[in-house]
Amino acid sequence: MEIKNKIWMNGSLEWYAYIDDAEVFLGSREVPTPLEEGDKWTNVYGDVFQIIDGFIVLVERVEPPQRYW
Repeated sequence: MEIKNKIWMNGSLEWYAYIDDAEVFLGSREVPTPLEEGDKWTNVYGDVFQIIDGFIVLVERVEPPQRYW
């Protein structure tokens, strides 16, 4: 499967993508690798992404996940 969004990882191991001409933070460890059709994840800010028809789509925004230290 081919991801049709432009995606990249920066030096801090954080994933980004262009979604509708906007640079969007996808997450870091919570991003599944390799990306497959139907994968769904939530980043630390509560943004929920899913891969639909080869595109990474922002599905919804929810309460950010609880972080335990």
